[in-house]
Amino acid sequence: MNGPPDQLTVAHRRDAARTPASRTVADLLRTEPVTGRADMTVREAATLMTERDQDYVVIPLPDHGLGLLTDADIRARVVAAGRGLDTPVGDIVDGPAFVVDSRTSAIDALTELVDRDLTVIPVRDSDGRVLGVVGASDFVADPAGSSMPLREQISRSQTVEELQGHARRIPQLVADLVRRDRPAHEVTQVASLIFDAVVLRGLRLVVDSRPDVDPAAYTWLSLGSNARREPVLSSDVDSAVVFDDSLETAELDAYRAAFAELDAVLRGAGLAVDTNGAVASKPLFSRTRTQWQTAARAWIDAPLENRGMIFTSLILDGRPLFGSRRESPVPTPGVEMIGALRADPRTMRLLLEESLSTKARLRSMRDVLTRRPGAFDVKANALTPLINIARWVALSVESTEVNTRARLQAASGSALLTDDDATTLTEVFDVLQRVRLRYQVAQFDRGETPTDVLEMGRLSPLDRSLVAQAVREIAGVQRRMAGMSHYQVN
Repeated sequence: MNGPPDQLTVAHRRDAARTPASRTVADLLRTEPVTGRADMTVREAATLMTERDQDYVVIPLPDHGLGLLTDADIRARVVAAGRGLDTPVGDIVDGPAFVVDSRTSAIDALTELVDRDLTVIPVRDSDGRVLGVVGASDFVADPAGSSMPLREQISRSQTVEELQGHARRIPQLVADLVRRDRPAHEVTQVASLIFDAVVLRGLRLVVDSRPDVDPAAYTWLSLGSNARREPVLSSDVDSAVVFDDSLETAELDAYRAAFAELDAVLRGAGLAVDTNGAVASKPLFSRTRTQWQTAARAWIDAPLENRGMIFTSLILDGRPLFGSRRESPVPTPGVEMIGALRADPRTMRLLLEESLSTKARLRSMRDVLTRRPGAFDVKANALTPLINIARWVALSVESTEVNTRARLQAASGSALLTDDDATTLTEVFDVLQRVRLRYQVAQFDRGETPTDVLEMGRLSPLDRSLVAQAVREIAGVQRRMAGMSHYQVN
């Protein structure tokens, strides 16, 4: 049923109710695993693949890990390398393969598959038994897998114009997932995978193809909401770069000029790139590894100077884009900062105070409670305070997680975040993101520019109540953390 004329609503697809709200990777398994031995020959492994009509063999290793031999491995490591088919599989298979637990969500498994540029991923149950493997084709029937064809088209784009044409379909993909009533974290995770694909292909077409650029000499960092895998239709694409120390100053300028060209390409693809914000084309956000280390040390020693805490928060959210572009990326500053920050109680306290200084504002919800029209910035007044909490509590337990939900889970039960508060904040985050996505998709459907400023009169009474309750919950956690911090932070 539609709401009042001015109310923003999203029509759900008729098939949405038939799709489970949450699927695990075990739900995607279709065949028994193909298992071999390390002492079998490549010929025997290939014969086994043919008999089972599969393109992989799982190899149990002595340390209880799993090796993996794929058809692609045979082509690259045996045929192309000139090795004989009687070579033992153990000589071909690298160390333990990446494995997921059968209870892993389908979207998390898909993210690992894409991020690690894998062909298949073995799946184990809680007892360590191999249940099977999943590959890209296994996700086609899953709602999250609906993004794979678009991602593949983006990754195969031969020209900038082709890339931009495919990328402009991202809002329709996000809208379709929202209409299917998919969980908010699944929608944003899918969106981040597509954004990553656009950036990686843009780098290949615009930057790495230049004769004065070495793709192995830098690592691209996604920052902000996309780094956390939480982008919505209003999100900017923030970025930074870590250069190899071997590059000279003049060379860095050439790279930055190429990155500026990429900024223009991304804007032409419909992605929001704020050149006044965090972008790799600016010297502040593109430095050598040593320069990043020096800057990070300065921010830790004097966090109140030179926007130290702002930069620290940005870099802690950094996520490197690997893909298939380079085998050995330049080490990134975020992980290196965590240990140094934990060893500096003064800076940790200042970071906590900064995290709690952006209050979840119940006062701005008066219009909601009295049912009068009003405006509420859901990002500034609700999500940012929550994200700040998650970043700090993750740092306090030395977690390298970047995603907000994962950070809350990692810190759950720690000195400053009880299990109950972690659960509450996770639920609140999901509620706010769901309301935000529905509002923005409804704006998109009407030809309006998606925004984080919610006009409360255009929300349903239920959504107004949910937002108000969410803000109260965040404010309550902030107050409890502020009180406990005097005793827990050294």
